[in-house]
Amino acid sequence: MADKLEYKDLLDAGVHFGHLTRKWDPKMAPYIFMEKNGIHIIDLNKTLECLDKASYALKNIVRSGRKVLFVATKKQAQDVVTAEAKRLNMPYVTDRWLGGMLTNFATIRKSLKKMSSIDKLMKDESYLNLAKRERLTVSREKEKLERVLGGISDLNRLPAALFVIDVKREHIAVKEAQKLNIPVFAMVDTNSDPTGVDFPIPANDDAFKSISLITQQVGKIIEEGLMERKKDKEEASLQKEEDAKRSADEKETVE
Repeated sequence: MADKLEYKDLLDAGVHFGHLTRKWDPKMAPYIFMEKNGIHIIDLNKTLECLDKASYALKNIVRSGRKVLFVATKKQAQDVVTAEAKRLNMPYVTDRWLGGMLTNFATIRKSLKKMSSIDKLMKDESYLNLAKRERLTVSREKEKLERVLGGISDLNRLPAALFVIDVKREHIAVKEAQKLNIPVFAMVDTNSDPTGVDFPIPANDDAFKSISLITQQVGKIIEEGLMERKKDKEEASLQKEEDAKRSADEKETVE
């Protein structure tokens, strides 16, 4: 089991600090503990409860062999989210969200194909024979595609879930997921509307420490789902071997 986060861990990382009270979204009221010095304080017991609920659903998605797309384009979240997604071999978008990334996935796949063909071209000898200017154009195009689509280059079908940091900022991604009935797991701050999210995790989505803590916890949950999947596969293949052996033995007995 992934080590459960304690109340104190959340407190130390400043997960409870919300926004100025005048910037709040009233729909966040159930997750707010109190108001202090003009700032809303998030109820960390609710955060722990929501993490629990999210972890069960998330683990099942990963255990069934499907992908979770990490989405975080705000500066303080980019590095930690990219690192965690790469570690788990999960797709991620941390540069910018291209409208239609989910709802127009066929077009995105075309761009991914283009990226991989440029990649092939650059490894080919004929590339070296191109004029310097042409080579520069090709490599610039590749850089541009890499920046925006590099994190989803292995995604050959729609993800089964999204993990989002800051639903207000990533509202287009959330809307696209809603349209396609893709469940959204997300950190929601006091200025956000949690109703469009299937599994809201009330938390400070601006501070690096808070983002890191929640992202790494989500990462541990996903890792657990991956390990369970591996175990399921091993057990299934052992069962297959046993069945084959048994039917061979039975055949011998009959003969």
